[in-house]
Amino acid sequence: MTDKELADILFVDIETAAGSSNYHEMDDRLKHHWDRKAGFLNNPQELTTDELYFDRAGIFAEFGQVLTIAVGYMTKSSDGIWGLRVKAFSDKDERKVLNDFKLLLETKFSTGNLKLCAHNGREFDFPYICRRMLILGIPIPEILDIGGKKPWEISIIDTMNLWKFGDRKNFTSLDLLAALFNIETSKGDIDGSDVTRVYHQEDGLDRITEYCKRDIVVTAQLFLKLKSLPSIDEQHITIL
Repeated sequence: MTDKELADILFVDIETAAGSSNYHEMDDRLKHHWDRKAGFLNNPQELTTDELYFDRAGIFAEFGQVLTIAVGYMTKSSDGIWGLRVKAFSDKDERKVLNDFKLLLETKFSTGNLKLCAHNGREFDFPYICRRMLILGIPIPEILDIGGKKPWEISIIDTMNLWKFGDRKNFTSLDLLAALFNIETSKGDIDGSDVTRVYHQEDGLDRITEYCKRDIVVTAQLFLKLKSLPSIDEQHITIL
């Protein structure tokens, strides 16, 4: 892989939560549709519809919201050392988060060679971002507007798909792959299942943002492992 190809990758990760702090705050029309969806969800703990909303709504763009979008990109110093720079767009105003990310794609990273990389990004991060943009009336950036594009025209890299090697049967978590490749895990005091609770009950957006940024580091290091390239030393990782 060439230096130019590495420098043209933008690593992306999002954190999402239920759109409302509880089921009863939802619009009545959305409640009706959540009631229907809840009936189809796997529910071995026999949670109530209200409990299911708090537990699961964040993973569905129709009922959730984007809290933070973290991004990272690699740079090479004059002495040939690769580094990683990480930052995040985070705000209680979802529209601002999405617009800031869109602006980044259309200005600083407007090159036609740009590729977006995420873990399970094809199934989750990128469709979720696009759906939330449409719901909020934000035009989708060209790089994410993949409807009708041929496979080779889509500028998305998915580390989970790289690991699958064409196997469509299994989901493999970022944390599991980090363990397999001995990459320092991003898991700290919270994980993805805690985000709705931490946001709505603990006002913990800052904690969620730091967690999201740590996932960017893991995703970038995993990508390098999957390409048989050297990892980036911690001293050369800058988290803004």
